[in-house]
Amino acid sequence: MAENRHHALGLSDETVLQMYETMLLARKIDERMWLLNRSGKIPFVISCQGQEAAQVGAAFALDRTKDYVLPYYRDMGVVLTFGMTARELMLSAFAKAEDPNSGGRQMPGHFGKKKNRIVTGSSPVTTQVPHAVGIALAGKMEKKDFVAFVTFGEGSSNQGDFHEGANFAGVHKLPVIFMCENNKYAISVPIQKQLACEKVSDRAIGYGMPGYTVDGNDPLEVYRVVKEAADRARRGEGPTLIEAVCYRLTPHSSDDDDRTYRNPEEVEEAKKKDPIHTFGLYLKEVGVLTEEKEKEILDRVMKEVNEATDYAEKAPYAEPEHALRYVYAE
Repeated sequence: MAENRHHALGLSDETVLQMYETMLLARKIDERMWLLNRSGKIPFVISCQGQEAAQVGAAFALDRTKDYVLPYYRDMGVVLTFGMTARELMLSAFAKAEDPNSGGRQMPGHFGKKKNRIVTGSSPVTTQVPHAVGIALAGKMEKKDFVAFVTFGEGSSNQGDFHEGANFAGVHKLPVIFMCENNKYAISVPIQKQLACEKVSDRAIGYGMPGYTVDGNDPLEVYRVVKEAADRARRGEGPTLIEAVCYRLTPHSSDDDDRTYRNPEEVEEAKKKDPIHTFGLYLKEVGVLTEEKEKEILDRVMKEVNEATDYAEKAPYAEPEHALRYVYAE
């Protein structure tokens, strides 16, 4: 039998099965959204496929009763772990009145749910980074015990918001974890045209924090480094920069044709490391996931996705005059 890595990290068999199921749920919601988009039922998809392990591994390492997450637009795995439901994500995709993220006002991928401490992002990329640093500063000033966790793509690590946020967090030793989901492409620009340094994590030293690069296809490895970073932050030792190296298995969004800038063979090669497949394989090798259990999980996930789709499709749109709500006094 293969080496049991999750027990060494203090994770039970039940917890790793929950991780697997959350990754699978994110994948199946995403796949369904592409079908809905291509059949003209929803306007836009921005995908998490290929990045579920990084997202779920990281989110499981946080405290879901008190930590704040500031996800970027692909982070379906993070928000599902923090309590958002398949139904809520579908309501957002269909832009329905009940959408908890924005009441149907915002594009998909702008996640926000106050009671779960999922902080909404705005459309310009990387703006969530200074927000996370501000939340961490507030927590430190009020002597509250929580960590702010923020994610972004490697393209975002070249934006001013990232550098300003990281510098401020480093100077003030704030309890914030910066996690770059490096999926190799900023829309159509490959990593070698974005960074002169070898790794995104090389930038950490300039801001006085540790930097780690990990295999983003391995949820247990991501769990380990995020857990260590969260423990450091809670001890008052300041921020950490983590780079989870993964691969975007889909075009940038439903409006993108990735054949214009990357080779289909490259994508096929990356699919061999698909984290849903590789993590499932690991769980089978250590005897945690049986054929029977796998079928049971898939059936449960598909039932949830089907019910969420049906509910969201039938749900009412917001009234046109509600567009003015929450803008001024009301």
